[in-house]
Amino acid sequence: MKKQQRENAIIFSDPDKCLGCHSCEMSCAIAHGECDLYTAAVRGLTLRPRNRVVTAGGVTMPIQCRQCEDAPCAFACPTGAIVQEDGMVTIREKNCVGCKVCVMVCPFGAISVKAEGDAAPEWRTNRGVARKCDLCVHTVRALPACIEACPTKAISLIDMDAFRQTQLEARVAELAQSHRHLTQRKIKP
Repeated sequence: MKKQQRENAIIFSDPDKCLGCHSCEMSCAIAHGECDLYTAAVRGLTLRPRNRVVTAGGVTMPIQCRQCEDAPCAFACPTGAIVQEDGMVTIREKNCVGCKVCVMVCPFGAISVKAEGDAAPEWRTNRGVARKCDLCVHTVRALPACIEACPTKAISLIDMDAFRQTQLEARVAELAQSHRHLTQRKIKP
């Protein structure tokens, strides 16, 4: 019998709470960088966040990987570098050839390909490597850096199983309230 895999957690961004302050971008870049913000500034290093704040149609919010269950990037990747594992979509950087197919198919524009490192293996056509939100799994943080840094709590990590249970309980409470209302009026359902 096949083990049922847990559904991916997602990062949810509430545009009504987002100030457009870019704190999430900065914290992401620092969490994935080689040094702290001060050192990066002194050395003139380019910070590369895996999310970005976008304003469109009067709405501002951070854009990052949504950890899609049926991730089009994973299906489209010709080398199999993008996989579903451990409840998230992961890029196996050593397998990435920087072809940008994942960038083209991501419905959220959440993947970028940037030149990284000094040299590429001879089989790689360029030095580009796909990058996207990895939920800061490489750190010791309880939550991704962007969530911790957001001053308005516009970004949250949603466990879909817990979210569905909360929604179910809310619907049951509404049904119970309706039933009580009907029985108080002596109306038979």
